[in-house]
Amino acid sequence: MIFVALAAILLPLILLGGFNLPATRGMSISAVVVIITGYLFWQLSPAVLGASILQALHKSLPILWILFGALLMLNSLRATGAIDRINQGFKALSADMRLQTVLVAFLFGGLIEGVSGFGTPAMVTAPLLIALGFSPMAAVILALVADSTPAAFGAVGTPLTVGLSNVTENANRLNLIGLRVTQLDLFVGALMPALLIFILIMGFGPKTQRLKQWLTILPWALLIGLVYSSIALLSAWLIGYEFISILAPLGTLIVAIVSIRYHWLLPATTRNHPWQVSGAPSASRDTPTTTMPLLQAWFPYLLVVILLLATRVWQPFKTLLTSTLNLSWQHILGFKTINSDWEFLYSPGTILALAAIIGLLVQARSLRPLVPTAKKVVGSMGGTALALVVTLIMVQVFTNSGLNSGNLPSMPMYIAKFVAKYLTGIWLIIAPFLGELGSFVTGSTTVSTLTFAQIQADIATNAGLNTAVVLAAQLIGAAAGNMICVHNIVAVSSVVGLNGQEGAILRQTILPALGYAALIGLAGLVLTVLI
Repeated sequence: MIFVALAAILLPLILLGGFNLPATRGMSISAVVVIITGYLFWQLSPAVLGASILQALHKSLPILWILFGALLMLNSLRATGAIDRINQGFKALSADMRLQTVLVAFLFGGLIEGVSGFGTPAMVTAPLLIALGFSPMAAVILALVADSTPAAFGAVGTPLTVGLSNVTENANRLNLIGLRVTQLDLFVGALMPALLIFILIMGFGPKTQRLKQWLTILPWALLIGLVYSSIALLSAWLIGYEFISILAPLGTLIVAIVSIRYHWLLPATTRNHPWQVSGAPSASRDTPTTTMPLLQAWFPYLLVVILLLATRVWQPFKTLLTSTLNLSWQHILGFKTINSDWEFLYSPGTILALAAIIGLLVQARSLRPLVPTAKKVVGSMGGTALALVVTLIMVQVFTNSGLNSGNLPSMPMYIAKFVAKYLTGIWLIIAPFLGELGSFVTGSTTVSTLTFAQIQADIATNAGLNTAVVLAAQLIGAAAGNMICVHNIVAVSSVVGLNGQEGAILRQTILPALGYAALIGLAGLVLTVLI
């Protein structure tokens, strides 16, 4: 039975990562196999399978809507010339792509994660990286890997508030777990800027002097990582977990910009000979110029951050948006636990689309480009929609498998209990991998934690482990799972035109994801000794 339960995990790895099938084919095969094995071996009724398929179809809509908003924003900025102006602004700050990676993928992406979540950050930052001269493959991989450390706290703390709701709703307990997350990530998460630069140089840079090019920038990268982790730790200690994912990237972004301006811990080459990949725009070449003010070019992105923050923090506004035009589908085919949420006005997709429209008015003084741009975006999303739907069908059958006639636990819980039976003695090492496993399949730090938090807490109690540390490891592992989640990969690759390359992307993100989880497991062992 364990191999039946593992089908939803092993098949995507084998078909996409091993055989390099595009997601449309690989995930279609995976979905069919999981449906058949669920019916034959897990005793899932046709009604449960049907409800799961309908749930998947509905869940794909808000994700596709976010993708539409991100693509509409990107193409609108291209139409107005704002992307060229943003590019010039980054070049004026630094043309060194190692620094741009940290500024855009890690810090700006972290800020978007802090106010949005839902896989939005990578869909926003990957196109920005391409505008700066990064290859589409480099942009996708860097955006996915970067959207990990900030995701432990997600959109204003949702992974804790919602993800741990089955374990505790006590504010003090949640704050303690949030503090443990920042303590575990104090040194592991601090390595993220250095890791991103390492991936850029080793995977996409010139083959000569690669290690030297990384080592020369390493002091600055470690500074930025430690500043980020320290702000997160102080925020958890002094304020609470809800705003960590906003304060940490925002505060660190300010420090990073100042450090680049004043050249703190940076080699002279970042000014005189900025590091570039082959074919990237060189600082010495003429680049397209525009007279658009930089603030005006950035206005749609700034508006996105402001609107997302207002809708998540200002409770009356949040209540209004979540209760108006609510397209959620509850109790699908009569099953109380099979639901799909889509609060249309509250969705990041709506905010991205609205910001794109307002941006056109501010930058072009016209909405004339809107309709042709929107048509172009919709026309480009067909393959992505199919890949996303079949992926979510597999995911929902997997997660709803507890609704069976054989009194079996759900497939995720069966896997967790099977692993726990043999590995309880080293559970602090295993805990982040279980969280990562949940996100790999479901694509959500929150859903992974909601699924596995109770069993993580039970194992910690039975094994005499520190429960807060184990749950913190679950959260960080689930956040790291964003690097390898199939439907995140499908969505982001679509934004940059890499449909069909999902397997190649997965092969390059899986090692950073597994390495991150392993380091968090070791940090958990150390932290339990210290506290």
